[in-house]
Amino acid sequence: MLEELFQYIWKMKLFEMNNLTTLDGEPVEIIQVGAHNHYSGPDFFNAKIKIGETLWAGNVELHIKSSHWLLHKHQNDIAYQNIILHVVYINDLALFKPNGEAFKTLVLKDHISDSIIDKYQNFKENNYKIPCEKSIAQVPHGIIQTSLEKLIVSRLEHKSLAVETLLAENNNNWEQSFYIHLASNFGFKVNQLPFELTARNTPLAVLARHKNNINQIEALLFGQAGFLNETFTESYPLMLQNEYAFLKKKYQLNHIAGHAWKLSRLRPMNFPTVRLAQFAALIHESSHLFSKIIESESAEALINLFKISASPYWDNHYNFVSTAAHSKKNIGKSAIENLIINTIVPFIFVYGKHYGNENKCELAIELLEKINPEKNNIIELWQSIGIKAKNALQTQALLELKNNNCDLKKCLQCSIGHFIIKKN
Repeated sequence: MLEELFQYIWKMKLFEMNNLTTLDGEPVEIIQVGAHNHYSGPDFFNAKIKIGETLWAGNVELHIKSSHWLLHKHQNDIAYQNIILHVVYINDLALFKPNGEAFKTLVLKDHISDSIIDKYQNFKENNYKIPCEKSIAQVPHGIIQTSLEKLIVSRLEHKSLAVETLLAENNNNWEQSFYIHLASNFGFKVNQLPFELTARNTPLAVLARHKNNINQIEALLFGQAGFLNETFTESYPLMLQNEYAFLKKKYQLNHIAGHAWKLSRLRPMNFPTVRLAQFAALIHESSHLFSKIIESESAEALINLFKISASPYWDNHYNFVSTAAHSKKNIGKSAIENLIINTIVPFIFVYGKHYGNENKCELAIELLEKINPEKNNIIELWQSIGIKAKNALQTQALLELKNNNCDLKKCLQCSIGHFIIKKN
C-alpha cells in the first residue's frame, strides 16, 4: 500500500463505511472526508466526522502505519496536535497527545478491498505503454469521452506556456511571436530547431520591408538558414546568393550553420529547402497574417490562408543541387492542419485568455473539432487498444493523456483509471 493510494481511497470513499470504529470502540460516521491538502500540514482540511455522539469538524491525518507519525516528526509540529482523527492502514504504535490523551484513531485495513490495491499495483508495476490497456475495454464510452473533453483544456494550457514565453521575450509583440512560432512548426519535428533559429535571426520587420519581392524574401530566408554558402551553377541560386550578400551587409545579419538541418529519411516534399520556399511564399502573399488569423472564424478560412505555392523555381527543384520532375510545391492539407493544431490554435487560445475573450478560447477548441485526427505513433497505439479518435480535439487530448498521465502513471488522477480501480 502506497500513501498516495491510501489518500486516494479516503478522498474517494473507496472503503466499507459501515461498522467503522475507533481503536477504543467508538462508532465513526464519515460525513465529509475533507478537502485534500497538497501543501504542508494535515492531509485533509475541514472534514466532518461523527465519533460516538459528537460531531467533529477539523483536520484529518493519514498514514500507512501509525508509527509514521513519529517518522514524519509530527509530534514536534503544533499543526498536527489538534486533528480530529488519525486514519491508518495498520496500527503498529499507540500515539498520544502532549497532554497524554490518546489520538482518535481509525484503522481501515479490514475495510479496503484487496482488488483496489491489486489493480493499482498492477498499473504501477506493469510495463505497458498505457498502464490500463488490458482493462480499458471495460470503461464506458461516455467516461472516456468526458475524460478527453477535460484533457483538451489541459493540453491547451500546456501549449500556452510556449506562446506566453515568446510573447514575454518579444515585449508582447503578437506578430513577431507568431512568426517565430509558425516558423518553428514549419520545420515540424525534424527541423523545428533550425527553422526557429532562422526566424529568430531574421526579424519579421526586415522581411516586411521586402515582402513584395519574393526573390529578396527567399534570399533572406535561405541565406539566414545557411543554404547559400555553396558554389552554384544555376542562375536562380546565384541570384539569391548575390541578393543575400547585399542584404546581409545592409541589415548586419548572422546566418545559422547549414549543417543544423536534417534531410535523412525525409520525403523530398518535406526537405527543409521546400519548406523554406513555402514559408517565403506565405510571407510574400500574406500581409499582417496574425491579424487575419485572429479575425478568421472557421477552419476553412484558416486553411485558405495557407493555400500557397512556392515560387516557380521550385516547380522543378527540391533543392539547389539538381532538377526534378515538374510538380507544384503547395502546402498539403495535412501540413496545414498540423500548423493549425500546433501554432494557430494555441495562439488563438492565449489571445482569448489575454484579452478576456471567451469566444476566442471556444473558437480554438471548435477548430480542433473541425480538423481531421492526427496520425502518429501515439494515436496508433490508442487505436490498437480500441480508442479511435474522430477529430484533432480528441487526438490532442489523447496525446495529453499519454504524455502527462500514462507515461507518469498518474492513474489516480485519471477518470479512466478511477473507473477501473473502483470497479468490482
